[in-house]
Amino acid sequence: MEYKNREYPQFAACGLNCGLCPRYYTEGQSRCPGCAGEGFSDVHPTCGVLSCCQRKGFEYCFECDEFPCKKYDLTNETDSFVSHMNKFRDMDKAKRIGMDIYKAELNEKIAILERLINDYNDNRRKGYFCLAVNLLELQDLRSIIKRLDCVDFSGATMKQKVSAAVELFDDVALQRGISIKLRK
Repeated sequence: MEYKNREYPQFAACGLNCGLCPRYYTEGQSRCPGCAGEGFSDVHPTCGVLSCCQRKGFEYCFECDEFPCKKYDLTNETDSFVSHMNKFRDMDKAKRIGMDIYKAELNEKIAILERLINDYNDNRRKGYFCLAVNLLELQDLRSIIKRLDCVDFSGATMKQKVSAAVELFDDVALQRGISIKLRK
């Protein structure tokens, strides 16, 4: 099925933050362009939620009177794709504060993630940082980045930089009762 390209593919019709997903940052054929982004149909030939939204003329499911519908019964709390955990919370927030403000916040989270991937990735932490940025609140992320900016990393190895960043993220996540781990 061909989907109509969406203006902002970084936030999915179903509430996933595509701009914070590891597949959004993957190189090669398995890269996902975000929800109905350029080439989406090549990677995701079918998506019942997106099909339904586009058929009804909605950008996001929360615009529909039937939300949440049975299509959401397919994912649950045992799904290993942990970012599913916050989709209802994120859609509620987007609806409550408005899409312009939500997009600005998500864009800031995306910028933080891209910085982490560029500056603190030992080629094994992209998924960790994607998950951490997805699950933590923006004010926590700002605080972590501010603390990282205060560390003198001159002469530090990448392993030391990564270790410092992961320790900060794990500490904040523990304080918030959040686990930054994929479930199996």
